[in-house]
Amino acid sequence: MALLGKKNQPAQEMQKLIIGIIRGTHGLSGKFKVESTSGECEHFFELQEVTLKIGTTEKTYKVESVEGNVNSLIMKLSGINTPEDAKKLSGSEILVTRDKACPLNEGEFYVEDLKQCKLVYLPNEKKPAKISGLAENTESAIIAGTITDVLEGGAGKLLEVELSESLKIPSDSTDKAKTKTVLVPFKKEFIGTVDIKDKVIQLMHLWILE
Repeated sequence: MALLGKKNQPAQEMQKLIIGIIRGTHGLSGKFKVESTSGECEHFFELQEVTLKIGTTEKTYKVESVEGNVNSLIMKLSGINTPEDAKKLSGSEILVTRDKACPLNEGEFYVEDLKQCKLVYLPNEKKPAKISGLAENTESAIIAGTITDVLEGGAGKLLEVELSESLKIPSDSTDKAKTKTVLVPFKKEFIGTVDIKDKVIQLMHLWILE
């Protein structure tokens, strides 16, 4: 279950994905180091322009050069010509339109495509359900909650889930109906079928929410 860069805009044709993070300066000409969020770098070498975002501020730059490999990726942008200029960009997110991002392989998902997906538990399914099965079981499914974010964990990605108000967790002795947030590892042991089209993700075990 690999995860790639994050989405930034709602309109499908205008979606931008975060493909990298600026991690520091390189040399004296304004170049900087880039961490690829997908673990791939081939798509960087095709870029002609990128948008940098830091905080709520975004600015688009022409790409002058990209060099190195995924472990040492170096980029130079037009107008960024000194180490001081590059240092100001440290921590910025590098955004591109979806068609310029790293292509998805089977079993891969863009991080924010998972956001706002419903996390459902199918009582009669002990294995990952077929995609059509998720829709067919909607009435019998237990809606565990809604995925609000995807976080970095020590052993991989974690789904941040806002639990449904109606969900009753046995170990919750204070208020079983109270909405709260839990983290679920994005691993096949806990996550079954992922249906991005219908925004539904299968939860394999309810106990992981305790």
